Amino acid sequence: MLACVDFSFAVALLSSLYHAPGTRGHPYWNPLILLKIELVKRLMEVKAYAEVHRRLLVSREWRQVCDIESDQVPHPSTWTRFRQRVGAARLQLILDDLRRQLDPIDVYNASVIAIDPTFIKAYSKRDPKNNTMGFSDPEARLRKEGRKVTLGYGVHLAVDVVKGLVIGFIVAPANRNEKRISPRLLIRLIMEGFRIKTLIADSQHSSRFIRHLCALFNITAIIPYPRNQMRHVKGLLRVDKLFRAHGQRRHVKLYHKRSANERGNAWLKEFYGLNQLRTRGVENATIHVTLCVMVSYIIAIAALKHGRPDLIRSPTLPHQIYMQKAILQ
Repeated sequence: MLACVDFSFAVALLSSLYHAPGTRGHPYWNPLILLKIELVKRLMEVKAYAEVHRRLLVSREWRQVCDIESDQVPHPSTWTRFRQRVGAARLQLILDDLRRQLDPIDVYNASVIAIDPTFIKAYSKRDPKNNTMGFSDPEARLRKEGRKVTLGYGVHLAVDVVKGLVIGFIVAPANRNEKRISPRLLIRLIMEGFRIKTLIADSQHSSRFIRHLCALFNITAIIPYPRNQMRHVKGLLRVDKLFRAHGQRRHVKLYHKRSANERGNAWLKEFYGLNQLRTRGVENATIHVTLCVMVSYIIAIAALKHGRPDLIRSPTLPHQIYMQKAILQ
């Protein structure tokens, strides 16, 4: 999988964060090795960093995949310092470079996108003095979901409905309202060059500002109106208590494609470890989400390199390739 990816940009960017080997200071691990360890953890669906460290110690194949030539492996504390040194902004630049490697499928032509948040639990308990925030993670906040209250972060995802790929995201405390995050996410996508024609979102995103923003960029907003908005106007897109959409037939049909975002959320959590947050703070949570999305891009790149564009969003592609290699051997 990793052999299909061109990491030349990542190598240049990561190498600039360290001094030249042999010039001063203690020797350090190749930053590309540390990045690959983070990616392999998510590719192989390993939950704990301690388990990754154990597999690197006992498995020669794991060390080969991560380009580790000796029997010694970096300690998990080295990975922590690596993530802190690189930061979320630089990882986002590497993610953008991986996205450019998906040019054969014209990833920037995202005519229909769906925006919706998903929530991940914080690696912390509630603060006994203030139970609305985390104790060891004071940036985490509470979010009510049905009858449950979750302490964590909201990952606001934008998914290309046609290709099924995550094209953008913003991580924020869980209590942050969707109406504040969606405009930022939409503007970021437009500035990055995505050609968007239709935006699909649920009624939680319904606001005058978002609709005017979509109209400004000639984007059709498929967002249901809540019952307390535009009460006397008939024919508008609305969703009843049974989650059935009503309105113009074309708008209802487009709104049903919002399930692409739900699938993207489920795949990131189930296969790429999105719900296995083991760090604290918005910055570290953003790093974690960025690495998870990187893995989905690597799978798409590998599918294209293997001549299977139909599998660009297949979460089981790493295991299929692994089994094919084992059979050939």
